Amino acid sequence: MKFERRPEKIEPEVNTFELKAILLVDDDKQLATALQWILADENFLVDVAFDGEEAMLKVKAHQYDAIICDLRMPRLRGDEFYLQAKELRPALADCFIFITGFATDPQVRTFLIEHEVKFLVKPFPIKGLIHCVKELLG
Repeated sequence: MKFERRPEKIEPEVNTFELKAILLVDDDKQLATALQWILADENFLVDVAFDGEEAMLKVKAHQYDAIICDLRMPRLRGDEFYLQAKELRPALADCFIFITGFATDPQVRTFLIEHEVKFLVKPFPIKGLIHCVKELLG
């Protein structure tokens, strides 16, 4: 009988992956909660804010890889939040995906075109949002 020598140390196989952090900003609490669960199922860490002011506090305190943001919200609109967040953290400028039901509104349309930001029109397919997020994050 022949015995083979085993290696001294067996390294466990470890699957590591980096979780990406997303800030979801929408005053529609039901939609925000649903999207939070859906994105968490796709292995994203999802933080939620229900208006631009709350979102600004979160951006000051945390680093995010992507921000999904409604445009029409109380207290601080999405476009105003974008400009403030971009000033605070310039790298976030290319990390926004806007979601809006008002894409045909001239003011909204002008903002989206001038800033060349990604956006989805509500109601949008969930797979479209997931694809957009994954594309943004590379």
